[in-house]
Amino acid sequence: MNRLIHIGFGNMVNTSKIVAIVSPDSAPIKRLVQKAREDGTAIDATQGRKTKAVLVMEEGRLVLSALLPETIAGRAQGALGAKEDAEEAFGE
Repeated sequence: MNRLIHIGFGNMVNTSKIVAIVSPDSAPIKRLVQKAREDGTAIDATQGRKTKAVLVMEEGRLVLSALLPETIAGRAQGALGAKEDAEEAFGE
């Protein structure tokens, strides 16, 4: 079962599709974001705020978030932990 996590401003992503959560400050990530914007594969979920996290998704899409990477990672870990707890409880 897929879990959705909140990445800010009412936007959600599927945790099973996340490949990496990175900070947008390094030059290689800035280039990656710029290329994704040009190619139309960037999804801007910042609502005009400063981008603080870049989620690299399956199939090369990028999701930009105004939340810190640590916040998103914590939510993703919580969603995965809840899934594991449910599997143990139901013997899956």
